[in-house]
Amino acid sequence: MPWLCLIVFFMFAFNVHADDLKIHGFVAQGVIQAQDSNFVQNDGEVSLKLTEVGLNGSYKINNQLRVAGQGVYLNGGNRYPEGFRVDYLFLEWKLLSDADWQLKLQLGRNKNYHWLYSATRDVPHTRPSIVLAQSMYFDAFRDFALGVDGIMAVANTQNAWGEWDINLSYGSTPVSNKQRDRLLGVHALGEVNHDKDLQASIYWRPKASQWQFGVSLLEVDFSYDAAEQDIYFDGATKTQRMNLHFLYQGENWEFASEFIREKPTLDGLFFPSYKLKTTSDGGYVQGRYFLNPQLTLMTRLDLYDRDRKDRSGKKLEALSDGNIPAYFGYMDQLTLGLTWKFAKNVQVQTEYHRVKGTGHLAPYLIPNTEFNQHEYWDMWAIQLMYWY
Repeated sequence: MPWLCLIVFFMFAFNVHADDLKIHGFVAQGVIQAQDSNFVQNDGEVSLKLTEVGLNGSYKINNQLRVAGQGVYLNGGNRYPEGFRVDYLFLEWKLLSDADWQLKLQLGRNKNYHWLYSATRDVPHTRPSIVLAQSMYFDAFRDFALGVDGIMAVANTQNAWGEWDINLSYGSTPVSNKQRDRLLGVHALGEVNHDKDLQASIYWRPKASQWQFGVSLLEVDFSYDAAEQDIYFDGATKTQRMNLHFLYQGENWEFASEFIREKPTLDGLFFPSYKLKTTSDGGYVQGRYFLNPQLTLMTRLDLYDRDRKDRSGKKLEALSDGNIPAYFGYMDQLTLGLTWKFAKNVQVQTEYHRVKGTGHLAPYLIPNTEFNQHEYWDMWAIQLMYWY
């Protein structure tokens, strides 16, 4: 993998000591079924497409410079493209470090630190559940949301009000044909471009408090270059998003909640003069109870509406002449989960989802009505994880 070759290069170039190089890895395999939907696979049968294998590492060049990266192999069925990818690979430069401020700059394929679980969703045993809340962590956008190729600034400070984390990132990400299919369907022949990804976030932890509060903003641009004999035309979309984040961490309880308001604008694509502006919103509330160091219970309610002015989806169904059922306008789900860490570096997670609606399934822009003919559907999963 490219990042591993880079670390090996630095080892020889700078005579690396063992303490400067840290390498970790993980292997996770599970069984999953999403009946009456194409969330995992089109037939809705029991599947072994719940595989995650990764290797990550960091190398401290000196007191100011560090390089870090991770490569993974994933097989999640229809949730995201199968295969190998470099999740992140960046050079970190510590610009300032004193009693009041810490400031770091990252160059390369950076990690997303803007959401509660965006920086940990790529490692199985650090997630609160196998499948995260889809209103916020849409699996079809996993590779775009995890991080982008560009630059990121990370600042930490504290004052009389408490501790503050401030993050700013800018960049873009290459889009493969497999990722294109998750967005537009298998009939798309053109090229999807991720032109711009600008994000900013700020988190506040009050003094002597177990709460953390945050707000993040995102503006992202995609464009589509149609191919010959394509069913689509050239097009572009701009999405603006505001998120609110809340986290409470107690001795035995953890409470997390995130809310999203998203305004996508689509020009072209379906025909040259096509224009669409909508506002979607959603969010989740999640609680975890730590029975003991080995057992954790989790419950979550996750709500998502594709168009806040059409929460029932009836307008969507009418505009499509009945070809797209109303339940493609929303996706709400209740999740129950259990995590059992039965050895130092081994744990098993299991969960059950009861879902109403299909509004956040891939492909997103062209709903798949053939394999999603039920408003209510169930999903369960169990995954064994080992890390070192």
